[in-house]
Order: sequence, then C-alpha cells, then structure tokens
Amino acid sequence: MKKICGLLLSLLVLVSCGNNSKISEELKKSILENEDFAFVKKKALEVVKTGFNAGDGYGEVWIRDYNTFIELSAEVYPKEELKENLRVFFRLQGDDGNIIDGFIPKEKAVDVEGGYTYIYNDLEPTYCGHKNTVETDHEASLVQAVYKYVQKTGDKNFLKEKIGDKTVADRMEWAMEFLLNHRWSKEHGMIWGATTSDWGDVQHCHPWGVYITEDTKYCVDIYDNAMFLIAIDNLLELDPSKEGKWRLVRNDLAKNTMKYLWDNENKKFIPHVYLDGSPFPESFNENEIFYHGGTAVAIEAGLLNKDQIKVSLNKMIANVKASGAGSIGLTMYPPYPEGSFENKGMYPYGYQNGGDWTWFGARMIQQLVKYGFVKEAFEQLQPMTNRVVVNDGFYEWYTQKNEPTGSGTFRGSAGVLYKAIEMLEEEVEK
Repeated sequence: MKKICGLLLSLLVLVSCGNNSKISEELKKSILENEDFAFVKKKALEVVKTGFNAGDGYGEVWIRDYNTFIELSAEVYPKEELKENLRVFFRLQGDDGNIIDGFIPKEKAVDVEGGYTYIYNDLEPTYCGHKNTVETDHEASLVQAVYKYVQKTGDKNFLKEKIGDKTVADRMEWAMEFLLNHRWSKEHGMIWGATTSDWGDVQHCHPWGVYITEDTKYCVDIYDNAMFLIAIDNLLELDPSKEGKWRLVRNDLAKNTMKYLWDNENKKFIPHVYLDGSPFPESFNENEIFYHGGTAVAIEAGLLNKDQIKVSLNKMIANVKASGAGSIGLTMYPPYPEGSFENKGMYPYGYQNGGDWTWFGARMIQQLVKYGFVKEAFEQLQPMTNRVVVNDGFYEWYTQKNEPTGSGTFRGSAGVLYKAIEMLEEEVEK
C-alpha cells in the first residue's frame, strides 16, 4: 500500500511539474521576447548616459532620485564618477549629521526670494546643496545609494575613505543617528515628517510646501519609516559590527510601524498618524486613501507577508480601474480633495496627489518578482513599458488619462523600470 501511495504521489508531482513547466515556458517566452522590454532597456541606458540630474527639467542631483538610478548608471559610468556624486552629499553633510536633498554647481545656484536656501561647506569646493525639510528620506536614501554602489562595483574600500575627519562608514551611521536624534517620535518609536501625500515632498501648507513652517503638521507615515528600515538593513549588511545597536532599532521600528500604521481590518496602511492633530477637517476620512508608493516600499522593507502583498496588489489594480489611471504607479486612491494642499499643482490626480508615477510603480513590480508573483509582475509592468515606447521617453508622471507630463528624461523612472525588467528576466531564466 505504501508503494502504491508513493507511486501515486510521484505521478502527481510529475503532472504538477509538467503543468508548471508548460506555464513557465509560455511566460518565459513572453517575457524574454517582449519587444517593449528590449526597447525600454536600450532607451534607459541612453538616457542615463546623459547625466546625473533628475531629468531635463531639473538642474540638481537629488539623493532620493540618484538612489533609484545609481545601479543603472554603473552600467555606463566608471565607478569614480558614481563615487564622486556620493562624496558631494557627504561633504555637504550638516553639523548634526543631516543629509542634503540635492546639490548644484555653485555658479548655478541663484538666490531668489522664497526659493531654496543654499548650504555650503568648506569640504566641498564646487557644489552647494539644499534641503527639503518636510521630507525624512534623504539620510536613508544616501545609505541605500552607497549600499547599491558597493553591491554593484564591489568597492567596499569606499566605506573606509575619509571625508573630513570621518570615514564614509562613520558618516553613514551619523546620518542615521540624525533621524534618531532630531526626527524621532518617542511616543511611537518611529521617525516623523511633515504632512505630505504618500512619498511626496510637498506639505499641505504653503504655496510651495518644501520647508517646515509654523503651520506644519507633524506625523509618522509608512514611506519614511520603511525607507529607514531598508537603510538599516543595508547598513548592517555593509558593516555587521554594528549589529548590536541597529538590530534593536530595526526590530522595534518594524514592530511599531505595523502597530501604529497597519490597519488590519482594512488590510492597508493608515496614511498618517498625527503628533499634534490633523490639518484636514473632521468630515474628511483620510484613511479611505490607499497609498500605493508607501505600500511598495513597505514590502521592500519586509513588513508584509505574501498574503498581505497579494491583497495590496489587488487593491492597487482595483484603484487603477476605479480611477481610470494607466498603471499601478498611481500615487494613491482616492486623491485628496481639491484645496487640501496649498500648492496649486496638488489638485486631485495632479502631481503627487494621484498622479501616476512609474518611479514607484516599477518598485512594486520589483517586489512582486522578489516574492514570486511573476505572472502578476509581467501583467502590471506592461502598461508602464508600453507608454515609454508610445511616448519615446521616461516621463516624470502621467495624468489620470495616461498623458505624459513633467520631465521627459526622468532618470529615476528609467532606473527602476530597467531593474524591474532585469529582475523579471533573471527570474524566468533561472
């Protein structure tokens, strides 16, 4: 009897493997022979060859952007050039360890009333920087970028290089400590920022919205804390000697993030938990909003299990259908109502208030591949690659009608899309 059961089990396994093999071969063929994917990868390499600023609409090199295309830049630039950009961020590091948002050549830094306040440092002769103070992802982005640089080039000696009186490794930890010392909510055991939309860098108050003001409303959110978690993981992998302190911080932060921000009943992240009251009227239920970008980064940080990831993906797909948007790069759904943000570009489905950004959508694709949702990744990636082909470029974001807008050479989109395709191809080639 045992022999018969064993034979039946073997037959079932063979049948199952045969079916999976057939599906895998079809999927493999579709992915590896996809002409849009080949076009997008070629175009991405062309775009990234042309510089390090965010895109043709920007003069600065921003760390939150550079972090998302440094790996692609490593395909076309010598490591010394990649490393020099990282050095500039460290040379302009603040006295408290904070990291600037972006840098620009000094001769191009124009002082305009109400514009950027430029930051200078004797360590940096060529560039000056500026910091968008409503955001809390600059420090985490730089640590992640250094990690990607080291992983891509194998240049671990960079961590020992001295900039001023500190090594790169020490400066990385100093940047992380800035968040603990100056952006930490003791009540929640999480880092705080200003009230922005999902991963956005425009707060609810002020016509521009990039600097903390007396009207700022502080909160903890999923994007900033997930970025910090990823940075801690990167730091520990680069320097295991830091396990003691940072492992404890990481574990507590992950636990607190899920405790305060995960809505288990609705299977989604709460947009904001406020430290000093919400800026929005009581009649507005902010928790109806589902944040696509922050959820994708939370998955990258390892906060959600496979079941939760699948539920999140299904919600994203439903949101795309309900909104009429082009892809799961949709920032959020529903968007904040008209007038929620003083910045005129933050109208419903505008810019970071419901605009469709491949820059984050493709990060969700990467995580789908990582967690084994290959078929779903392939399906949801195609709208993003198709519009690159149709519009012959990597646009910053897309409208509710899937029309391209913003910078037409947005390198962050090129970087994350290239990586998503590469991960998908590598997965099916296994």
